[in-house]
Amino acid sequence: MAERGSLRERNRRAVEREISEAAMRLFVEQGFAATTTDQIATEAGISPRSLFRYAGTKEDIVLGDMLAAGHAVQAALRDRPAAEGPWEALRAALQVLADDPDNTSERAFRIAEMFLHTPSLRARRLEKRLGWLDLLVPEIERRLGHAPGEVPDPAAHAIVSCALACLDTATEVWVRRGGQGDLTEIFDEAIRAVRG
Repeated sequence: MAERGSLRERNRRAVEREISEAAMRLFVEQGFAATTTDQIATEAGISPRSLFRYAGTKEDIVLGDMLAAGHAVQAALRDRPAAEGPWEALRAALQVLADDPDNTSERAFRIAEMFLHTPSLRARRLEKRLGWLDLLVPEIERRLGHAPGEVPDPAAHAIVSCALACLDTATEVWVRRGGQGDLTEIFDEAIRAVRG
C-alpha cells in the first residue's frame, strides 16, 4: 500500500514538474502577466480543470516547491553538528537550495528575475517564506540552548529573519547584475555585512 502511495506521489511530482516547465517556457517567452492559465494547461497537455488540481494560480505554479524547500532546509539544519553556531548551521543548511539539481543557474535566474519584476509573485513569495520561520526558528532556539515555545526567542527569530533577508538581498543583487557572479558568494557577503 505504501508503495502505491509513493508511486502516486512520484506521478504527481512528474505532472507538477511538466506543468512548471511548460509555464516557465511561456513566462520566459511572453512574460508572467501575459501568460494565461489556459495557455499553461494547453502547453502542458492537460485540461484547465486538471491544472487547477495541481496549482490554484500562476503564482502557485512558480512557488509550488517553496514549502518543500523550507522542509529541506529544516532537515539540513537538524543534521548540522550540535557544536556549530546558529549562523554557521543556518548558512550551511541554506546551501541545500543551491545544491538542488533542478535549480540550474539559468532556471534560478529566470525565476528570480520574475520575482523581481512581478509584484504579485513577490508578495506571494514573502507570504510563503514567512512559513519558513515556523520551521527554522525552533531549530535555532535549540542551538541557542532555549526550549522552543509558543512565543519565539527574539534572538533565534532575528537570526532566521536576517538570514532569509540576506538570501533575498543576494538574489536581488544577482538578478540586477544579470546573473553574473556567484550567488552563494553574494549571500555570504550579505551575511558578513549583517554580522559585522
